[in-house]
Amino acid sequence: MTSLTRPRRSASLKLAFTGGVVALVVLVIAAVAIGAVPIPLSATVDALLGRGDAATNAIVLDLRAPRAVLAALVGAGLAMSGAALQGTMRNPLAEPYLLGVSGGAAVGAVLAMSIGFGAPAVVTVAAFAGAALSTMLVLSIARAVGGSTDARLLLMAGVVVGAFANAAILVALSDAPPDRIRGALWWMMGSASSATWYGAGWLAVAVLAFGGALVVFARDLDLLALGEEPAAALGVDFDRAARRTFLIASWLAAATVSAAGLIGFVGLIVPNLARALGARQHRSMLVLSALCGAALLVAADLLARTMRSPAELPLGAVTALVGVPFFLARLRRLR
Repeated sequence: MTSLTRPRRSASLKLAFTGGVVALVVLVIAAVAIGAVPIPLSATVDALLGRGDAATNAIVLDLRAPRAVLAALVGAGLAMSGAALQGTMRNPLAEPYLLGVSGGAAVGAVLAMSIGFGAPAVVTVAAFAGAALSTMLVLSIARAVGGSTDARLLLMAGVVVGAFANAAILVALSDAPPDRIRGALWWMMGSASSATWYGAGWLAVAVLAFGGALVVFARDLDLLALGEEPAAALGVDFDRAARRTFLIASWLAAATVSAAGLIGFVGLIVPNLARALGARQHRSMLVLSALCGAALLVAADLLARTMRSPAELPLGAVTALVGVPFFLARLRRLR
């Protein structure tokens, strides 16, 4: 890299960070102000400061604000997870849901709903437990067939676990009452409609803990992206570092799934966007991915609420509408 390229890239990265912060703030304000009952900007600000009337405060503080915060946290967590997995596996098409996280979370949530434990807190815990167990199962399968940190083995193990999870879901729902089937299907399509400050607070703790751990180990991610032999030559235990990154990134994705259901493609799109904006080292890429992922999912949730108002679209469907064309374009470019 020439001496002229470094300042140019640094300036581009600073501009990207500034733009990400501004976009996130604007989108959060828009998500709070826009809805079935439009609220003027001045009234929105007053409500956020606790100075609005009772009806406006209830809409802003109890319904829309926690939903916007939850969507931002889910987007940030999925984006950081995707960035870490793409670096570890040296594959820009790697994505958290390819590794069995979504299947395990869905099994946990659907089992809880099918036996009558439909309370949000119970479903959240069951989904996280299922995702965490599926992650461990993927690692165990990959280790049993010859190498727990081989990217190809991890992907194949994730596909196998995902297929098993789909079969388990069908069995669990085969004789469930219609209302429980509808609830399970809606959860699996992804939504932030049941957001509360309590749930957003727990997710914030998970994103800060797991996302912060990925930032702390960002140097290891930079070396893992070079490959096994170069990383070992630079003093990194490749297997241990890759396994640790895989687990942290998967559990971060599991926390987001347990909070809002299955929302795909964010972990695929956003890290590639961060690279296009100039992020090369993983510390800057993780932080920029978190900003862009949060902004993207707040925007997607706003569209899900307003495109067919008063009906609401599944959040996972909105991200898929954006993600599928991006995935195909990325495949064409890689070819």
